[in-house]
Amino acid sequence: MFSASDIAHSIAFFTRLPLGSLPALDKPFASVLWAAPLAGWIIAAIGAGVFALAHAAGLPAGPAAAIAVAATVAVTGGLHEDGLSDTADGFSGGRDRERRLEIMRDSRIGSHGAAALGLSLLLRWSALATIAEPPAVFSALLAAHGASRAVLPAFLGWTPPARRDGLSAGAGSAEPVVAWVALALGAVSLLFLGMGPAIVAALIIAVIALPFRSFCLSKLDGQTGDTAGALQQFCEIAVLLVAAAAFS
Repeated sequence: MFSASDIAHSIAFFTRLPLGSLPALDKPFASVLWAAPLAGWIIAAIGAGVFALAHAAGLPAGPAAAIAVAATVAVTGGLHEDGLSDTADGFSGGRDRERRLEIMRDSRIGSHGAAALGLSLLLRWSALATIAEPPAVFSALLAAHGASRAVLPAFLGWTPPARRDGLSAGAGSAEPVVAWVALALGAVSLLFLGMGPAIVAALIIAVIALPFRSFCLSKLDGQTGDTAGALQQFCEIAVLLVAAAAFS
């Protein structure tokens, strides 16, 4: 059920890394999302490596953190940032379900989306700048990027699609074991923070994810790829803030 091909397809989806031609999937794409945290680890390693290089070159923690965040955004193509901004615009600007979905599908960014994106970048930058030391930054990024993607299979699998033709609907459905394996890998990711901070981060993720799922159901009657991206951003920020408190 699980294979190296699943990992490759997850990496190809969550990053812009050149993997060449991949074999066609003979199962729903949702079935490969157990490997989403592994893709997160690769993104984290790139960001941490960039931070370490900037630190070794003599840059202060602030600029090094900015470059590291920029590297993670570049390697993902801003996939989740786009979802966050679209979700912020849709939820704030739409008076009903149809209008919210219409706004979220619009490629233009509004003031609420821009503010959400700016706050996301600011919070992630400030957390890494506070952590400051390359080994701790590496641990924080591994925890944040792994755990924040670990919740996505459960969110997508246990919340109905809001559209029949959206990205999340096209991914199909997967067996519950896919979500549970991803969550287990997310728990492993959080252990890079240490046991105490890992427990705190896990609880905060649950406090974010469960109400957000209910909010999506109330506003959209389901989830979209954009709301999944927003959830990833919320969880990544939360874990980085826990790491900043633990490592500072």
